Amino acid sequence: MNWSYRCPSCGATYAIEPGRYLCDPCSSRNAPGMPLGGVLECAFDGIAEPGSVPLPVEAEFFPPIPVGDTPLWAPARLRKELDFPGLWLKDDTCEPSGSYKDRASYLVAAFANKHGIAEVALASTGNAASSMACVGAAAGLKVTVFLPKSAPVAKRIQVLQYGAELREIDGSYDLAFDACLEYTDRTGVLSRNTAYNPLTIEGKKTASFEMARSLKAAGWRGRDHVFVPTGDGVIVAGVIRGFEDLLRLGEIARMPKVWAAQAEGSSAIARALETGAFEFRPSSTLADSISVDAPRNGIFALDRLRRHEGSGIVVSDEEILEAQWLASSRSGLFSEPSSACAFAGFLKARPSLGKDEVAVVMHTGSGLKDIKSAALAVGAKN
Repeated sequence: MNWSYRCPSCGATYAIEPGRYLCDPCSSRNAPGMPLGGVLECAFDGIAEPGSVPLPVEAEFFPPIPVGDTPLWAPARLRKELDFPGLWLKDDTCEPSGSYKDRASYLVAAFANKHGIAEVALASTGNAASSMACVGAAAGLKVTVFLPKSAPVAKRIQVLQYGAELREIDGSYDLAFDACLEYTDRTGVLSRNTAYNPLTIEGKKTASFEMARSLKAAGWRGRDHVFVPTGDGVIVAGVIRGFEDLLRLGEIARMPKVWAAQAEGSSAIARALETGAFEFRPSSTLADSISVDAPRNGIFALDRLRRHEGSGIVVSDEEILEAQWLASSRSGLFSEPSSACAFAGFLKARPSLGKDEVAVVMHTGSGLKDIKSAALAVGAKN
C-alpha cells in the first residue's frame, strides 16, 4: 500500500515523514485560541489485507505491548432496566494505560521506531500523557510530558511510574499545548500533540474496525449509533475515519450515526454544529479528559460530523456523574467522567432512538484515573 498525508481543505499531499504535521498554506492562517487549520489525514492507495486494519507503519515497528482488541460488552442488566436491547459498551478502560489514547500512542511509537527517533513530547490533560509514557516505556523512547498542575494525581503518578519526564504547567491544557509546541519546534523531537500530529487521528480509527466486526458477528445490519466522548475532537474524528475506511473496503454498507458527546462547560464542537462557527469560551467541567478551551481538531471533526450527518449532544456535569454511577452499578464497567459523558449522551438521546436499533457507547478511560470526581457521584448516592 502507498501512504501519504492529505489536506482535507485544499487537497495538498505530503510525504509521511518526520517533521511534517500540518498543511503549510492552510495552517498559515491559524489564530490563537481557535481550532487548528491544516490538520492532515492519512490516505492510502491499494487494497488492504482481509481482516487487517490499514495503517501507515509496518507491523514490525510496533512496540511489544498489547494495545487494542478491547471487549464490546453486552450489558444485560442495563439493557433490561433501560428497555434498550441493542445497547453495547466498548471498553477501552482495559488498555495498558487504562485509556483509549494508547491506540494513538501505539502508532506514534511505531513511527518513531521506524525513523530512529529517540524522544516524543506532548501536552495532555492526563490520559494522552500517561498513555505515551506507558507505550514509550515498552518502545524504549524518552517521553517528555507537558501537563497542567490541575490534572488528576493518578494520571501524574502514571506518567512518573512509566519513567517519563513531567513538566507541570501552571494553567490550562491550551497553555500546555503551546509550551510543548515551543519545545518541539526548538529541539526537533517528535510531537505527539493531539490533532497536530495526524497519526493521533489515524491510530484512533482502529476501534471502529473492532466495533464493526464484532457487531456484524452479532447480526448488526442497520444504520445505528455510536456515542463518543468529545473534547478536542480527535477521538470522534478517528472513529469516523475508521468507518470511512470500512465503507471503502466494503465491510459495512453505510455509516452509523456518530454522536459527539460533550460537557456543557466544554462544548465548542457541539455549539459549532449548531451555529456554523467556533467561538472561544474557557472550559469548565469535572470531565478533565474532554476539557479544552479550543478544540485543536475542531475543524476536522466538524467537517466529518457534517459530512456524515453526525450530531452533537451536550450534558451537564450532574448528568455525567449520574451516568457514571449508573453504568458502574448496573454493568460493572467503571469509567472516568469523560467516558460517562458519552453514556450520559446516550441516556439523553435514548427517547429519540428506535428500540430495535443498536447503540454503542465508547468508554475511553478507567474510573480509577479520577477518584476525586467519582467520589462525588458515590457521595450523592450514600
